[in-house]
Amino acid sequence: MPKPLPLTADELQALCRLAPEWRVDERGLSMRRVFQFKDFDQAFGFMTEVARLAQQQDHHPHWTNVYSKVEVVLSTHEAGALTRRDQILALAIDQIWNSFTASILQP
Repeated sequence: MPKPLPLTADELQALCRLAPEWRVDERGLSMRRVFQFKDFDQAFGFMTEVARLAQQQDHHPHWTNVYSKVEVVLSTHEAGALTRRDQILALAIDQIWNSFTASILQP
């Protein structure tokens, strides 16, 4: 498989518009987002769903979990920067978040 290419400046700007909750570092090396939950069970459930997705995509986030907070950092190590793989994973994580929070809010 060829080495993934870093996103261009235009692609980074587009990424910021597509995923506004994610914070892209000024050099385009990584992006991060913090997810806040009611409790540890909800946070862990979210992490489980993201872990399944990451395994399917063979692209794994760097993340931390402290009780009800999950911080996710994405970067493609082979490229030393953000790539299309990170964009795809971030948008998919956002979809998980949206469906996850919708199910939590249902009575």
